[in-house]
Order: sequence, then C-alpha cells, then structure tokens
Amino acid sequence: MVTLEMVRNNIEVKTYIEYANIHLGEIGFTEHGFRHAGIVSKIASNILRELGFSEREVELAAIAGILHDIGNAVNRHDHGQTGAILAMRILRELGMDPEEIALIAAAIGNHEEEYGHAVNRIAAAIILADKSDVHRGRVRNREIATFDIHDRVNYAAEKSEVLVNREDRIIELRVVIDTSIVPLMEYFEIFLTRMIMCRKAADYLKCQFRLVINDVRLL
Repeated sequence: MVTLEMVRNNIEVKTYIEYANIHLGEIGFTEHGFRHAGIVSKIASNILRELGFSEREVELAAIAGILHDIGNAVNRHDHGQTGAILAMRILRELGMDPEEIALIAAAIGNHEEEYGHAVNRIAAAIILADKSDVHRGRVRNREIATFDIHDRVNYAAEKSEVLVNREDRIIELRVVIDTSIVPLMEYFEIFLTRMIMCRKAADYLKCQFRLVINDVRLL
C-alpha cells in the first residue's frame, strides 16, 4: 500500500514541488511550495477524518494534498490537469491501486476554480483545504508599496483555520484580517469565486460551509 510518507519522500515529488514554487515565484505568485502543500495535505485529511471517513480515504486526501500543485513545475496554466497526469505516473510507479490513483487524479485535476468540481470526497476536501490557505506567510514580496491585490489580501490575513463540526455537518473557515491593510471588499473581490467553490464542495460532503472573518459570519 502506497503511504503518505512514500509520496512525501519521493525525490521526483520533492523536486517538482520545489521547482513549481520557484517558477511561480518568477512570475510573481504567492508561495506554492512545501509549506502550502503540507498545509493543504493536513487540512484535507483532517476534514475527512473529522467527518468520520475511513483512514485510507483520509490518507488518500493527504497524498492528494501533497501532489495537488506539482503541475506548476510545467506551467501555471491548466496546472491541475498537468499535475494529475504527473501524479498518475508517479503513483503507478510506486505501485498504487488504479482505483486510488483515479480518485487522487480527479482531486488534483479539479482543484482550480476555473474548471474544478467536487467529483469525489477527496476532491471536495482538497478544494476546501486549498482555498482556505490564505495567510501572510505566503507573500514573498517584502516591498509593501508594490503589493498587488493578491499580496495585500494574503498579507492582511493574520490567521486562518478550518473547523469541522461533525454532529451539525458544518465546515467553517475562520480568518483574522487586519483591515488597516485591506478592506473586506478586496478580500471578496479576490476570493468570492473560491468561497462559492468551497460551498459547493461542502455541499458534496453533505455539510454547510461557513465563512467567518474577524468573528463576523459572512456566509
């Protein structure tokens, strides 16, 4: 059985994550490296665990989280589909069962808002985890005067966390934002389509999605 540790320690996976982050840095994107991959892996697996799904499905979500952005090593455009194909080959070479590969590939190929859908539980968890990682630690540009809107929104986010209430079937994203850096309207300008995607992903898991910013429920 292919494990999270096998995937996380695979030299090809580690190299693609490293270079995906380097390439995106060259075109001005926020951090998409080991930090982001690890956080998405942890949040996605925790969502399924808290909702009571099997430990194997939890581990598959963790694996998908590690792999979800490796397509950026090739190109930002359509990186979900590219990453899915790369992941299919890597996981096949590691000896993973084809049915598990199909679940992970679909999750990777459906995590972007331009074309993604929650087509299985792992995909739903990856969408929620990926879109919830907003934090100033992702901002690479240290010249505040030159921040674009993505930099400002991420830099303003002092804390973000995903809470799961299994009994009431609620998945809640809580964010603390410094509104002296960015007004809430700019947050919504960037993240509205992502929050809609999160709502649909939560629906797939038969949960309600809530967004709470600075202790005020907005969705």
